[in-house]
Order: sequence, then structure tokens, then C-alpha cells
Amino acid sequence: MENRIKIKLGTSDKVILGIGYTLLGVFVLAIAIPLVYVVIASFMDPNVLNNQGISFNFKDWTIDAYRRVLENDMIWRGFANSLFYSAAFTLISVFITLLAAYPMSKKEFVGRGFFNVIFVITMFFNGGMIPTFILINQLHMVNTIWAILLPGAVNVWNLILARTYYQSTPKELREASAIDGANEIQHFFKILMPVCKPIIAVLALYSFVGMWNSYFDAMIYLNDANLQPLQLVLRSILVQNTPQPGMIADIQSTAEMAKVAELLKYATIVVSSLPLLVMYPFFQKYFDSGIMVGSVKG
Repeated sequence: MENRIKIKLGTSDKVILGIGYTLLGVFVLAIAIPLVYVVIASFMDPNVLNNQGISFNFKDWTIDAYRRVLENDMIWRGFANSLFYSAAFTLISVFITLLAAYPMSKKEFVGRGFFNVIFVITMFFNGGMIPTFILINQLHMVNTIWAILLPGAVNVWNLILARTYYQSTPKELREASAIDGANEIQHFFKILMPVCKPIIAVLALYSFVGMWNSYFDAMIYLNDANLQPLQLVLRSILVQNTPQPGMIADIQSTAEMAKVAELLKYATIVVSSLPLLVMYPFFQKYFDSGIMVGSVKG
């Protein structure tokens, strides 16, 4: 039988643990309660929701919001655009970040300190919105997908994480691959990348979530409605209170339009959150080790 060692906690330890568990419980409730509210509200009649609040009487529930969302072409087009932008941006950003971080992790790299300073400066200062727009316009990227994918492809914080992770890998890996005749490129792709799956997963998750939730750049640079991501469609519903035309074909009054907007906003939040909820469990096993090693080593 396995022997279990019981540690007797003092009064102060119990108090600290109690406070910690209490704060953790409050934190969990602060996250869980709004999520449950949004999911339930997405099925409720807006009149009942506004007058009585949340109701667990199924007679007050309806799936009309999801029907309108799923039948609307703009929602599907925006969803497809957001999925494409997020996936493409993740590939570009992670690839560039990993390549840029590799030489920065080598102490023998000439100019390493200078480039570190240059990268860090960009975390505190930038050219501003108007000069950036002028630059994007002069590069003829306005109203193209490249205005969304390229300007923010390099994230300095992600680069620092990747650089620190590289520094935590055993130096013997490079020595062994050099003995086998591998050059830097071969070592990077064939030896180092398989070892770096945790940090790659972390960078991919950060990039995907960041692009999926982003709407400001698309609002500035994209004029074509067919190129706009889901977030701009949601913005028109949630912020401007103006559902898409296909959703209000049977609506005759402003009051009814506001009712439909109220009906749709919770359903669109649920639909837009599904990809992230589905994606996270696949990255969770890499996330903890990747973020901790990339943060504290080096």
C-alpha cells in the first residue's frame, strides 16, 4: 500500500489557503456567470429578457436568433473571412517570429544587443494611426487582405518568448547536429522545431486569438463588405444596433429593429466564440509548459 505523507498545516497556512481558494472561487464565478448568462440569453425572447430577466421556463425560450444568424449570408461570409485571416496570420506570424528569434537567441550573433534594443523600442513607440495608414496606402494594400495580415505579423513579446525558449534548449543538440554535418537551416527545421512544439503552440494560440478578436484594422483598411471579418458584422449588431439587411427583411419599425438586434447579439457572441472554445483544448497540453519555460528561463 502506498504511504501517504500528511502535512499538518498551521493556522496561518490554513488562512492563506482559505483566502486563496476564496479568491479563486470568486474569479471562476466572475468568468462562469457571464458565460452562462450569455448562453441562456441567446435562447430567450428579448421582451421576456428585458422585462423579467433570465427565465428557466422553456416557454420563454426561442431559437429564432440562431436561425436568423445561420441563415444570414453576411454572417457566414464574415465567419469564413475571420477564419481565413486568423489561420493565415497565425502561419505568417509564427513563422516570422520563430525565424527572427533564432539568431537573437545566440550570444555570438553580431549586433544582438542592438537589435534587441530596436525590437523593445517598438513595444513602447509606433508611428501612429495616420502615418501607418499613409504607409499602407502607399504600398497599395488598402482594401486588400495584406493590410490585415502583414502590418502586425511580428509581435515583439512573442519574439522574446521564442528567443527565451530557444535559449532553454540543450546546446548539445546543435553540437550533435553539427557533427552529423547539419548546417544552421537543417538544424533549425529538422532538430529544433520538433523540440519547440510547446512554444509554437503558445505562439499559434496567441496569434489566432488576437486576430480572431481584432476588428479595428479591418474597419480602417477594408472598404469591401465581402472582405470584412465577422467582428465588423458583430460590431454593427452589438455596438451600432443595426442588424444586417437579410436579418430584418420582415421588420417594419425602429422598435422592432432594436428588438431583433437585442435578440441577435447574444447568439452572435456564442457563435463567434465557438472556434476559440473548440481550439483551446488541443493546445492546452502545450500551453502551460510553453509559456512557463519561455517566460522564466534565460
